[in-house]
Amino acid sequence: MLYYLVAILYVLVCFLLLLVVLLQQGKGGDMASAFGGGGSQTAFGARAGATVLTKATTVLGVLFMLGAIGLGVLGQRGPGSLMRGLGAPAAAPVTAPAPAPTSTPSSTTPAPTSAAPAQKPPADKAPASQQPTPETPKK
Repeated sequence: MLYYLVAILYVLVCFLLLLVVLLQQGKGGDMASAFGGGGSQTAFGARAGATVLTKATTVLGVLFMLGAIGLGVLGQRGPGSLMRGLGAPAAAPVTAPAPAPTSTPSSTTPAPTSAAPAQKPPADKAPASQQPTPETPKK
């Protein structure tokens, strides 16, 4: 709730700063000063008294910077990295298949034939009910 209030105030400060800057009169910005005609003025223009618009620009500029820092701090979610929790889901533990029984060929008696044991599907092809659920990032 506080984040949204600060965000709304920040947008209002941005619009007011835009208006105040556009309303200000330029310092000797006519055509003659572009070609060196304003030589009687100082290097940065004639110093005028601080008007309401220049004071408002200063205040709104400071509020703009503080608002940006405040929204950055309030918008941070938790102490961790942004990339934490976005990786691939944890892989299922890989189990080694049981070794096949080794039989020595015997010439006297044939080995009994038995049905092949049911094989498990590989870990990456397991049914959806057996796959681990991916971790969701905490908010």
